[in-house]
Amino acid sequence: MTASARRQSWLAVGALTLAVLTIGFDVTIMNVALPTMATELSAGTDGLQWIVNAYILLFACLMLPIGAIADRFGRRLVLLIGLGVFALASLAAAWSDTTGAVIAARAVLGVGAAVIMPTTLATIAVLFEPHERGKALSVVVMGMGAGIPLGPIIGGYLLEHFWWGSIFLINVPIIVAAMIAIAVLLVESRDPAPPRADLLGGLLSIMGLLAFVYGAIEAPDRGWTDSVVLAALVASVVVLAAFVWWELRTRQPMIDLRLFRGRQFLWGNVNATLVSFALFGLLFVVPLYLQFVLGYDAFDTGLRLLPLIGGFVVGVGGGTRLANRIGHKIPIAAGLLITGIGLVVGAGTDTGSGFGFAAIWYAITGLGIGSALTPSMDAVLAVLPPERSGSGTAITMTLRQAGGALGVALLGSLLSQTYQDRLNVTGLPAEAADTARDSLAGALAVAERIANPNLAANAQSAYIDGMGDVLIACAVIAFLGAVLTVIFMPGRSRPGAQPNAEERQQNLVTS
Repeated sequence: MTASARRQSWLAVGALTLAVLTIGFDVTIMNVALPTMATELSAGTDGLQWIVNAYILLFACLMLPIGAIADRFGRRLVLLIGLGVFALASLAAAWSDTTGAVIAARAVLGVGAAVIMPTTLATIAVLFEPHERGKALSVVVMGMGAGIPLGPIIGGYLLEHFWWGSIFLINVPIIVAAMIAIAVLLVESRDPAPPRADLLGGLLSIMGLLAFVYGAIEAPDRGWTDSVVLAALVASVVVLAAFVWWELRTRQPMIDLRLFRGRQFLWGNVNATLVSFALFGLLFVVPLYLQFVLGYDAFDTGLRLLPLIGGFVVGVGGGTRLANRIGHKIPIAAGLLITGIGLVVGAGTDTGSGFGFAAIWYAITGLGIGSALTPSMDAVLAVLPPERSGSGTAITMTLRQAGGALGVALLGSLLSQTYQDRLNVTGLPAEAADTARDSLAGALAVAERIANPNLAANAQSAYIDGMGDVLIACAVIAFLGAVLTVIFMPGRSRPGAQPNAEERQQNLVTS
């Protein structure tokens, strides 16, 4: 690669980082805006849940076919289309005046995100040589991670000074800047000999993942034995089994599932999913702890997530450098081990713990997650044929999102069960008791209404107990992942697994 081409590739990484920054926003910014939207739109609990879940549903179930589409038609073209969809959906959401309209716009935002994420990672796989690929990937991952605390910080500011729709408008100038930079800087790349379109495989993957994620979303509220939840989960198993059967037998599959025969590809994906499970679990319980136990508002909550993101950024850089020197196995295993230690420390939180203690275990856990995540994803990219980088990275991102959705469902059920078991509602009227059992926010509202500080203290203690159980569960998963990585993951990529510069260049179409 010439110095000029190398410089252009790194400038393109900056553009790709802008593209994924808004996806990082969406992880946390909606939590800030939901109370305001509930008032302004007269939205009920179900409506608010679907404002959040419509995005997750479409994001998770569309990445597999979109990854294959990007390989076929060109990653730059598909990425620009995805960014355009995201920008238009942001505008639609900002100016919506009904709950249904916001839900529809959020669903389209999920479509845009499903295009942006795998296509961005696939582009990095094609652009860079192995010794620089991990660095480029770490920059993009840090950009997405930066959006997590920026969501409530920026969202809190916008809600204080403007109307709720401004949280969506903030996406638009960032996306427009990313589109201009990508159009100018990014070289087109595609599969030079794409297989025949696998329409049946695409349909089966979408339907199976749609049923799976829907079941996971509904399970915490309806219960795992509810007929709708069971029907969705059983249907997902049947349809996804049919998808696997078809992909292994058709001559031109949408996704080459035989990639999982390689230990590095398999365990890179497993570890990326496990790390995401820990991150989703942490982001599920920590903001509520900061807001309803320590008493911070949304803006201050965002600020107090910075130790987590600071540790994450340090871990991403350190894990990437270590992986470049000694391979992926050790930094992934060490990262998972550090993650588990941080979570175990966090599980020791009690009602007397302040933010100082929280900042310590946030930073430790963030360090571990960052150290493991980028090497896990780079391990996958290292063994992908460049012409299939879109569909290959789509597998990783789909597993992360589906695993995260299931993780939040399971962890949410665990948190709810512990909270309800430890909450004392003796003497409360039936309606007040039900409200208190429903959530910590509900219990605090009841306690304030009836001037019962003991109920508030008991509810906060019950929530901390539930949070501890969630953190221990995530820690066990992290420790198990570390052990399995040491046992099964190869130390280094196979020599020659990564295509040389000439082979990569054949997959670039200059435009």
